Amino acid sequence: MQALFTVFLLCVWNIVYGQIRYAIHEELKHGAFVGNIAQDLGLDVRELSSRRLRIMSAIRKRYFEINLENGVLFVNEVIDREYVCRQSPTCFMNLEVVVENPLELYRIEVEILDINDNSPTFSNAEIRLEVLESAPPRTRFLLQSAHDPDLGINSVRIYYLGPNDHFALEVQNSGDDSKFVHLLLEKYLDREQQAIHHLLLTAVDGGTPERTGTAQVIVTVLDVNDNSPAFDHMFYKASLMENVPLGTAVIKLNATDLDESTNAEIVYSLSDLTPSQVRELFSMDSQTGEIIVNGIIDFEEAKSFEIIAEAKDKGPFALPVHCTVLIDIKDVNDNAPDMTLMSVSNSVREDVHAGTVIALISVTDQDTQDNGLTTCLIHPNLPFALRSTFKNTYTVVVKHALDRETTSEYQIGISCYDSGFPPLSTNKTIQVQVSDVNDNAPRFADTFHTAYVMENNAFGASICSVSAFDPDLGANSHLSYSILGSLVQGVPISSYVSINSENGIIFSQRSFDYEQLKNFQIDVQVQDCGLPPLSTNYTVHVVILDQNDNAPVIVFPLTRNGSEVTIPRMADPDYLVVKIIAVDADSGQNARLSYQLLRATDQNIFTMRINSGEVRTTRQIDDRDVAIQIMVILVKDNGHPSLSSTITITLSIVESAEDVIHAVTFMPRVPEYPSSAAFYIIISLGAITLTLMVALIALVITVCRSASDDEDWCLCLEHSDSGTMYRNSNLNFHTVPDSSLIKNVIEVRGSGSLAETYCYTLRPVPESVKDSKFLSPLNAASSRCQSDAADRYYSDWNVKEMDNRTMLATEVGSVNSQTSSSHIHSITLWFPSMLSIVCVQWKVQIYTSETGQSNTKE
Repeated sequence: MQALFTVFLLCVWNIVYGQIRYAIHEELKHGAFVGNIAQDLGLDVRELSSRRLRIMSAIRKRYFEINLENGVLFVNEVIDREYVCRQSPTCFMNLEVVVENPLELYRIEVEILDINDNSPTFSNAEIRLEVLESAPPRTRFLLQSAHDPDLGINSVRIYYLGPNDHFALEVQNSGDDSKFVHLLLEKYLDREQQAIHHLLLTAVDGGTPERTGTAQVIVTVLDVNDNSPAFDHMFYKASLMENVPLGTAVIKLNATDLDESTNAEIVYSLSDLTPSQVRELFSMDSQTGEIIVNGIIDFEEAKSFEIIAEAKDKGPFALPVHCTVLIDIKDVNDNAPDMTLMSVSNSVREDVHAGTVIALISVTDQDTQDNGLTTCLIHPNLPFALRSTFKNTYTVVVKHALDRETTSEYQIGISCYDSGFPPLSTNKTIQVQVSDVNDNAPRFADTFHTAYVMENNAFGASICSVSAFDPDLGANSHLSYSILGSLVQGVPISSYVSINSENGIIFSQRSFDYEQLKNFQIDVQVQDCGLPPLSTNYTVHVVILDQNDNAPVIVFPLTRNGSEVTIPRMADPDYLVVKIIAVDADSGQNARLSYQLLRATDQNIFTMRINSGEVRTTRQIDDRDVAIQIMVILVKDNGHPSLSSTITITLSIVESAEDVIHAVTFMPRVPEYPSSAAFYIIISLGAITLTLMVALIALVITVCRSASDDEDWCLCLEHSDSGTMYRNSNLNFHTVPDSSLIKNVIEVRGSGSLAETYCYTLRPVPESVKDSKFLSPLNAASSRCQSDAADRYYSDWNVKEMDNRTMLATEVGSVNSQTSSSHIHSITLWFPSMLSIVCVQWKVQIYTSETGQSNTKE
């Protein structure tokens, strides 16, 4: 049957109501295609599942379902139109399609088209008639009509009677398209020839293919009684209110009989042709012909009834006559509105916009006309409103902004009234929780925090803690702390500190060294667990406090087993014997150094400047003084507890300046260290440095010879900028031949702890030494280019080794020369001394890296 599988897609958009209408035939199998809702509604197929596309229907059976993968509406259960819509000429099934995020409602009407799936049937398989033999031709006998639940062309179309000699059929159409079938007598019957006639009555519908139903008509021929009763009308109409009391009279029928006596006495009854359900609701007085209510009449069950009344006289072989009574039932307002919550959001976010739908309500009333018209109201003081979307469909929407902190729960009362008299109402309450949204970012009590940490702290120790608060609830107030990625001295900050994500406690990941790192900044981010998460950044300034953990390091003179210094016996009082240069990697009071002469062979000859580290003569050296003087010098810092270093200096008193020069030139080399690789490196660096120095000396001598005899050159050592004191620890030699202020000056500039500038002029070479230029101070006022304090020296020239954190520095002491030519120091002695110092410095660095020591006193 191809008609069972034919699907008609109407896809008609109702511009006013936004409805979609489909039409399908009944009896389609499960999975039959109805229509593509996603395509017709303009929905994205990929969002059907996430938006929870579903059908909301007041019908208990789910005749339809939606395939969320392609948006196709299909048949879920076989639909029997006759069961769903009974005898209604049109059959529509209304579906409410709901999608969420945002919540939207669509109405879909599916028209169920009838198919020829039922055959005509007779209520009785045998129809028995009794006919007087005296019945004249054209006499009609009402037969039971066939019933076909199908409609239209699929219903009963024609009747025909099997072949016979006396009877024919006559079919009459009533006002409601029903058919009345009469058996028409065509010629007189002769009981003596045939007392019983068997006829086959067939009903045929108009479907394709045709369906038929049959009944056996058995006609018994009676004799005598030639007049039958007759009703005043063949059709009667009456109206009746539903829910009328039992025993209420509906209508009174009347029939007459031309016979006399008992043949004219009429008995009324309900014909067997009347359906059994109707006979249960109505009864008929056999004497008066009055139809009486015998059961509960419900308009919602049936809106009209058809009764076949029968009248028969009491004569022998009485022939019954029939009439039809149509009773129209009037509606009474006996049903209150029925509210169905088709979709309810039990919780609503506090940041929802006005107009957001939180509930979908369907209201039905089984009554009709005004009794079925409903009106729904909501309490006006609530932040919600009730809107009508379709007929008998309402949405509860947010009227204005919600505030969870003010009200966290609402009881929404809804009342629906019908328009009947008296009106009936239904009340329902919807409970809605206002859920928290992440609308508050975490907050700190202040904008930043400064944490102070002592250096040499323990690994993993707590530095400080940060704490934020969030006024939201649940996951929106659960905070997680983290450190934003940044670099500290080119290293990720994660290698310096870590943070407990739960409580905000910051821990150190290493032991801090003030000498390497003075302070750094931590950018902390606190983030809640809301969606989307909100975060706030917080700055923690970490200041490393210095600890006196570095002893002073004596960087000049460099020595391992003692240092040998020469002094001419003719030295005047306050002669600079040697300058002790020491550095301390600490800062502040921890790096403030003081010098003390612990022991000396003769305490009366020498004195120690406690702040500058200068050892000077206190008197003129005479012949009685011992030629070899041994001094033990203590250098200590001002920390608590104080750390110190000592150095032993062997002082040789020589007779002339040439012996001093010879001692400086041929001073013993620093003992070699175990590393052969270091030895070769030092030799290489020494050779390169010596070559450069020789070239520089040759350049200076050439320039000096080309200058006039009375021109002076100045050799200066000045303190480098404090910002670069740890970045440069080399000597810079600058010649200033074009200076209009200083003539014949050679500038020797040092960086690091050499904080003073010593200025020297080129003087004529004594006859005894013709191959050298000598240096002497310009004068006492200009011996320091940038300092007015005659005795102020600095010991802050450091060489900072980042790998092993050893801070070394070299500084060349000034060569203090007297104004007399006998005390002039040769410039040729300066550079070998510098070369020796540089070599010793390299060896100290290499030896330190090999032994792993952080400081050395050698």
